[in-house]
Amino acid sequence: MEIIHPLISYIAPAAPATRCPGTGQEPFLRPEIGFTPKWYRERLGISFGERWHNDPAYRRDTVVSMRGALRERFPGTGIGGTDQPDASLDLLTGTFGACNVAALYGVPILYWEDNWPICEQRYLSDEAVDHLQPPDLDQSPFFQGLLAQVEWIAAREGSVRGYINWQGVLNNAHRLRGEDLFLDLMTNVDRCHRLFDCVCTTMIDAAKRLHERQRATGFEVDFFTVSNCLVNMVSPELYEQCLLPYDLRIAEAFARIGIHNCAWTADPYMAAYARVPGLAYVDMGIESDLVRARELFPQARRAIMYRPTELAQKPMDVIRADLERIARDYGSCDIVAADIESDTPDERVRSFMALCRELTEDESTKGT
Repeated sequence: MEIIHPLISYIAPAAPATRCPGTGQEPFLRPEIGFTPKWYRERLGISFGERWHNDPAYRRDTVVSMRGALRERFPGTGIGGTDQPDASLDLLTGTFGACNVAALYGVPILYWEDNWPICEQRYLSDEAVDHLQPPDLDQSPFFQGLLAQVEWIAAREGSVRGYINWQGVLNNAHRLRGEDLFLDLMTNVDRCHRLFDCVCTTMIDAAKRLHERQRATGFEVDFFTVSNCLVNMVSPELYEQCLLPYDLRIAEAFARIGIHNCAWTADPYMAAYARVPGLAYVDMGIESDLVRARELFPQARRAIMYRPTELAQKPMDVIRADLERIARDYGSCDIVAADIESDTPDERVRSFMALCRELTEDESTKGT
């Protein structure tokens, strides 16, 4: 069996969850913790508006500030990569949130002081989709602006660390087409394929160009993460027929691939995901059939997306029961507690991480 080096969950300060290379020596239950921009704004007064995404010098100052706050509030935990020194900082992850591909197609980005940006709801007409072509990245003001930031980071930090969130084919197609996309899937699948093909081509092309520039600075990126946040909006049959071919195409273009399934139940899509070559990461919600997932994805680093509302509201004994079940049926794996809101007490986060450590130690004891 081919050895696939794992990908693990990674949440940079104030960035949405993404993935990064693992070592293969991760803890049995590895918590990955992330907070919303509002969490940082209320504590540090940072503005996450347009300047944060377009001005890497300003972003660098805020990243240093956020890392300092994390070390102060959660010492020794490594949240947000704070177990690493403030040298050669990751100033790329989180830039433009999940809007990058839509912006390449000319969709305006709406910025917020205390949240991630979103795309303006300016959807393509039938005729526009039927004549759609991938954008020329060499002539794209948005892409060239991103590359200009990359050059600034290279000059300031030495290496361009981090990961742009290119999303997934379905997510990006929905940002361009809106709800009509789901009608197209029922009535005009050829139109869908034209849109999917354009989006997939752009995702691969843009990512490879960025990876090449990062590699020249000494930071290697050889993987792609597909975000299938909307997959539960389509049947497993439609996913397999209309979308899996594009996920396979992405998998063939990169050495490794991760599939982000959000906190939804992954059961209807697991068999299709298991066909993706080079699968190094997969996540899902706790309601999924975790035993089956462990059987289907023995080589991939598995992860549970633990909802921030569950972390904030469930009694700790119920959270313990959740983690014990995850450890028994799904481990070893990541436990991703992302998007933690500003009203969640720090102590609850510490207790959650302590439970993960305790259960990891219990697992180590079983092996002795």
